[in-house]
Amino acid sequence: MRINTNYLQLGGRYLFAEIARQVSAYKSEHPEADIIRLGIGDVTRPLPDAAIRAMHRAVDEYADTKTFRGYGPEQGYDFLIDAIIAHDFAPRGISLDRDEVFVSDGAKSDTGNIGDILAPDNIVGITDPVYPVYVDTNIMAGRKLCYIPCHAANDFTGDIPTEHLDIIYLCYPNNPTGAVITREKLSAWVDYALRERAVILYDAAYEAFIQDDALPHSIYEIEGAKQCAIEFRSFSKTAGFTGVRCGYTVIPKELKADDGTSVNALWNRRQCSKFNGASYISQRGAEAVYTPEGQQQVRVTIDYYMSNAAFIRTSLADMGLTVYGGQHSPYIWVSTPDGEDSWHFFHRLLTDANVVVTPGEGFGTHGEGYVRITAFGTADDSRAAMGRIKAIL
Repeated sequence: MRINTNYLQLGGRYLFAEIARQVSAYKSEHPEADIIRLGIGDVTRPLPDAAIRAMHRAVDEYADTKTFRGYGPEQGYDFLIDAIIAHDFAPRGISLDRDEVFVSDGAKSDTGNIGDILAPDNIVGITDPVYPVYVDTNIMAGRKLCYIPCHAANDFTGDIPTEHLDIIYLCYPNNPTGAVITREKLSAWVDYALRERAVILYDAAYEAFIQDDALPHSIYEIEGAKQCAIEFRSFSKTAGFTGVRCGYTVIPKELKADDGTSVNALWNRRQCSKFNGASYISQRGAEAVYTPEGQQQVRVTIDYYMSNAAFIRTSLADMGLTVYGGQHSPYIWVSTPDGEDSWHFFHRLLTDANVVVTPGEGFGTHGEGYVRITAFGTADDSRAAMGRIKAIL
């Protein structure tokens, strides 16, 4: 037996697993510590009631032979795909066919698995700092990575490359920086991809947090994007489905490889071979998110998290720290005080304030000197954490 030696090029631990290990070790040594966790991007609010009731009805269907379901379509049920198209895209003037939407168990899986249908000799452009999954899964495949620096001077949206790239990962609103991208800048990225015959892998998992409709919610709002982009979406952060698992990926039929191969058809073939579909129960819950009741309940949840974000952002700024994000995103990107090393600041917050954040260096070289704080905690925890941080600063 021989292993895929590309895995040996990975760091010892996945970033969030390492944070969990260090927090667990601290907690075992200080069992009395009251830890507030604002590091990992997990949610704390209950699922929308509309989704809960829909999933209860779906469970009841499994108790009756007349309504029992076994394997579902690998691409997702039409009832959910139709709701996705009607609510997420049609209002923005985007026309999609059913077979261009693929329901899955979440954006993390799809952004990692999409590499299955892309050649290992593709050159990959990765924004830095970046969600670690993009990096790790391409290292696993042995691809060459080119890092695109993202910093305050370019609004954390990266400069359009002068060299050739085959694959470009973009995520807006951004994880980890909380930055958003303007229509003009996104158009520039699409123009680059069309010119270079590249594909943009566009992670829009946080689009529901955008507060300004002048900002693009989907890359397909940009002319020509259907010829060069794949978009990933998730119900995890908008509807609290982090544990339920449901998301979707859009691959337009206009997207072709250099040799004319349909990327849509290839992804469909991959899913049919390696994926059995998201559960019927989770898809019924996701469908209910699009009902008028579900939409209102989701908006209440998003407003709750954005209220947390505004409080955290203002509190940190009042402490004299430089703060980004938190206006169209549940993430706040914060400069460490006096240029302190990001892991050192992480440890100081953990040990002196019992607050967990994410060190920016874990997201890439250009994340050094920052930490990421999430607004997904409870309102009480968000306020208590800011008080603790203020006390040690």
